[in-house]
Amino acid sequence: MIAPGRPSAGGGELIATTEEGDRVTSEFPNQLRRLRERRRISRRVLAELCGISKSALSRYERGERVPTLTDAEALADFFEVSLDRLCGREK
Repeated sequence: MIAPGRPSAGGGELIATTEEGDRVTSEFPNQLRRLRERRRISRRVLAELCGISKSALSRYERGERVPTLTDAEALADFFEVSLDRLCGREK
C-alpha cells in the first residue's frame, strides 16, 4: 500500500490509504468508470476537462495506478461528488 503523503512521480500526493485501503483503491476504478459512463463522456474528453492525461485516466479506470490527490480532486469536482464517494466509501 502507499504511505500517506508520499509524493508521486507526477508531483502530487497519492491518495492515502486507510485500514480500508484495499477496498477504497479497488472501488475507485469502478466508481470512476460508472460516473464517466453515466455522463456519456469519453476518457479523452474527461481527461482534457480535468487536466489529466488520457493514459493516466485509463490506468485509473483499470486499477493499474492510484491517482494523485490533485487528480482525484479534479475528478470529484467534475462529477460533483465527494472524494469519499469517488473512492467507494460513501454511497
